[in-house]
Amino acid sequence: MTTLVNTEIKPFNATAFKQGEFVEISDADVKGKWAIFFFYPADFTFVCPTELGDVADKYEELQKLGVEVFSVSTDTHFTHKAWHDSSETIGKIQYYMVGDQTGTITNNFGVMREGQGLADRATFLVDPDGVIQAMEITAEGIGRDADDLMRKVKAAQYVRKHPGEVCPAKWKEGDETLSPSLDLVGKI
Repeated sequence: MTTLVNTEIKPFNATAFKQGEFVEISDADVKGKWAIFFFYPADFTFVCPTELGDVADKYEELQKLGVEVFSVSTDTHFTHKAWHDSSETIGKIQYYMVGDQTGTITNNFGVMREGQGLADRATFLVDPDGVIQAMEITAEGIGRDADDLMRKVKAAQYVRKHPGEVCPAKWKEGDETLSPSLDLVGKI
């Protein structure tokens, strides 16, 4: 697998369910803001709702950071609405639930399971220029953590605002950063 980090997202059009409505979205809706593409295998499953609910709990904080969330599966936008209406956990979602039944977005991000028509469990953080800054793909049974996603968002935003600085392992907002230079070689 090749990495998509530092590449621009590809064009797409889709229908999403958001806050009780069906809305048309495209790659143009992503440009100019931070975005998270949160791929998952299917609605009405087991690990997926725990992850989507975890991100829903962080959505207000993400919005304050200027981040929009696009959850994506190959289910239809109609299925997303039915799941939203029938599950207490999914019912709290306020972000976009994108129906990608053609697989265009899932294939654009390289996370379509060959021969299955389902997305991998994958997360992509996209900057306001439409460039992927971080990606994570986990096995079927391994759920993701919205707290770690928040940490990655804050680190990416910090690095963008502070050229010449980088965030070391386990960096959290307010921690010290590094300024890579010849003077640091061999001293970390």
